[in-house]
Amino acid sequence: MPYYTLSGFVTISPYNYGSRTIKAALHMNLSIFFEPLNEDIFAALNKPRTMGAYINRFVSKFPDWRSADIALFGVNEMRGSGLTDNPEPALAPARAVRKKLYTLTKGTGSCKVVDLGNLRPGITLEDTYLRIKEIVEVLISHNTIPVIIGGSHDLEYGQFMGYEHLERVVNMVTVDSSVDMDEDMDATPNKKQLRQILMHEPNYLFSLGQIGYQSYLVEPEVMATLEKLHFEAYRVGEVHKHVQEMEPVVRQADLLTIDISAIRHQDAPGYEPANPFGLTGEEACQLCWYAGLNDNLTSLGIYAYNPALDTRDMTSMTIATMIWYFIEGFYHRKNELIFTSSQFTKYAVAFNENPDRMVFYKSKQSEKWWMEVESLTEGKLPHIVPCSYEDYLQATNGEVPNRWILTQARIG
Repeated sequence: MPYYTLSGFVTISPYNYGSRTIKAALHMNLSIFFEPLNEDIFAALNKPRTMGAYINRFVSKFPDWRSADIALFGVNEMRGSGLTDNPEPALAPARAVRKKLYTLTKGTGSCKVVDLGNLRPGITLEDTYLRIKEIVEVLISHNTIPVIIGGSHDLEYGQFMGYEHLERVVNMVTVDSSVDMDEDMDATPNKKQLRQILMHEPNYLFSLGQIGYQSYLVEPEVMATLEKLHFEAYRVGEVHKHVQEMEPVVRQADLLTIDISAIRHQDAPGYEPANPFGLTGEEACQLCWYAGLNDNLTSLGIYAYNPALDTRDMTSMTIATMIWYFIEGFYHRKNELIFTSSQFTKYAVAFNENPDRMVFYKSKQSEKWWMEVESLTEGKLPHIVPCSYEDYLQATNGEVPNRWILTQARIG
């Protein structure tokens, strides 16, 4: 099947992967993997001052994603949850979310956002993972942030693989009521994709933050594994009590994934099995706001939404609002990554034991905090990682923050 690229006509099968020709063609023409949207459905949503009037979407002409800051796309892929077939297009998760997102009033900042349409699922589930990988890789290589609306949560594996080309370690945060590390061979893919990520070769995962898990849904051995790997994990009760303490966790992430089952059923009924406990819709939006503000974050995936279960379109409205907060947060970024600049105040806290001192940085613009973590390996430069004011207070009281201990254990 011929497609036109800047280098001429090439013959590409959407089901083949691995060749340089295909990767080059992807850079030139992403549209070969996407289905356009039905304009009849969304034409009435272009009211002035709404998101629908500003988002350039794929209807007849593929949008210019290279000049966009953020690119939305849907993935109507549920085979990872055990379904033998994907839902009909009318029940595509992204379709329901778009109908809500486009009606929301545009925020105060810019809005260079495109909607690429829906990714065509592969012949196999693994093909779909690889498609997501290639799309994510191309987008982040051009400084465009993909926002993926899925689809079962195992699709985050494809999102994670999209970072392999960076040839550096990456930080991941997942928001989920459970920890998807099932070792049962018969378990559905959406129950064990974290295990795939941890075992992926090459291994480029530096840190994993798990937010909102519920203890009665997670095997103790799984939590012991996270602890052994020096990863951070926060129960849903901890999020309820101090949601602002999740900001440094999210600020560490290169990629964030959210399973809708982390949100209580009252605010997001579009998943199964139903769970009356979890994050509130407001807390989920707060996490997306933090993600938007994060200068390092380059992709967001929202998964496990099933429109067939969504009573009164509540889940689609919750997800749409989460995306709205992410976009709004993005346009409030401060680009606070150069710690030698005058934008930061440096604090040094003395200790009697190892470490003999801890160094903190506070932004004069946002009042956010970071801390230096010394490596145990001689000659290695210290890591500067996000932290909270509470971590600084803990250090001034003579206690080494747990976040410092975990980070040092990972860097060695």
